[in-house]
Amino acid sequence: MNIQTHISKILDYFQRPEKTAKFAKDRLQIIIAHERNEREKPDYLASLQKDLLAVVAKYVKINQDDIKIELDFQEGCSILELNVVLPAASEK
Repeated sequence: MNIQTHISKILDYFQRPEKTAKFAKDRLQIIIAHERNEREKPDYLASLQKDLLAVVAKYVKINQDDIKIELDFQEGCSILELNVVLPAASEK
């Protein structure tokens, strides 16, 4: 190996943190955006999700992850969206 190859490898080594830092910054921005979204939700949504899970679980075996609740605001109205993934008929 010649000296230019060594210098190139050393420079490549010192350039990696910039790429890593950019990826870390992007990930942090995603986490912050997610946290802001969670903060804007009303406090009762988590309780509502648990209550709905309990009611549906009386009739169908489902997991906590099978119920998703979203609250959107469109044109001055609050829209509550409830998605429940039900198992196939053979899985009851």
